[in-house]
Amino acid sequence: MASSVTPDIAGLRALSHPVRLRMLSLLRGEGAATATTLAQRLGLNTGATSYHLRQLAQHGFITEDTERGNARDRWWCATHDSTRTDFQQQRQSDEDVEAYLATVALVYGDRLRSAVAEMRFLPDEWRTVGTLSDWERSLTPADAEALVERLIAIIEETPDSQAKGAAPFMVNLNAFLRPGALGAGE
Repeated sequence: MASSVTPDIAGLRALSHPVRLRMLSLLRGEGAATATTLAQRLGLNTGATSYHLRQLAQHGFITEDTERGNARDRWWCATHDSTRTDFQQQRQSDEDVEAYLATVALVYGDRLRSAVAEMRFLPDEWRTVGTLSDWERSLTPADAEALVERLIAIIEETPDSQAKGAAPFMVNLNAFLRPGALGAGE
């Protein structure tokens, strides 16, 4: 599986639906699944689930896992570990980028709320390793870009552990100009 994908405008449009983004996240995090399994996990009917899976496949985010199932019981798997957005490349359609990012914020917010709700039930060794922190620095655009690239490099260079006790650990990198800092959107 490739490490990351930077979708084109059509791909961003496909991912701008919360159900599709959640499906892709489940396929990346939990592995291959059928439309029936995903429908149960997401509280959808299988027809709607199959439609969304076809949309994800059409844009190359998922592919059929032909080593499992049969023509009636199709398994799907993610083709990339992560999705990156290239704002410079996408500049020609700000509305599509904004719709995608609004969906990402919605899905991340839901995931973060779930993580906080489960935190008190975690074993002590897991309760103490995460962070919900924020920092604010005054940076030039070039400084900000360099910082983001360094953080991405650290995340991508960190290997998956095969050790006993290893579990999926979410890292969401949110880096942005403080809203209202330059008078935008006011």
